[in-house]
Amino acid sequence: MAITTSAKKAIRGSERKKVFNDRRKKALKEAVKEVRALVASKDKKAVLAALSKAYQAIDKAAKTNFIKKNTASRKKSRLSALAKKIA
Repeated sequence: MAITTSAKKAIRGSERKKVFNDRRKKALKEAVKEVRALVASKDKKAVLAALSKAYQAIDKAAKTNFIKKNTASRKKSRLSALAKKIA
């Protein structure tokens, strides 16, 4: 348990950040999962729409340093390669 006031303040801050990070993580996972599911169903228009949303979620995660820039690039590259297979 935190004793000093600065440690208590750090705990409060980390709890607030955890909420944002959890939200960002869920959005990222759901967007990627949706693209993969639509690729399996071979619906080209739906895949392109979902790919756009996934790019947005990945870029937001990278912007807030939830994931690193290169990780974001890798995820986007792999999703686009997956989407090209049904094109």
